[in-house]
Amino acid sequence: MGFGWIIGIVILVVVILLVINATRNQTGQTNSDSKTPLDILKERYARGEIDQEEFEERKKNLEK
Repeated sequence: MGFGWIIGIVILVVVILLVINATRNQTGQTNSDSKTPLDILKERYARGEIDQEEFEERKKNLEK
């Protein structure tokens, strides 16, 4: 019974680590899916935020 408090501390540390890990997974999703500027440009074009002329112009600028 003298070492029972160690088990409690270990459980507490595990719970804290699980919470930290879960928080990182929610906020850090874009870190593992790093997008290139061209990928972002393609997404904007697909969403209709820019027209084809602007897409082509910006794409040329990225290729320089």
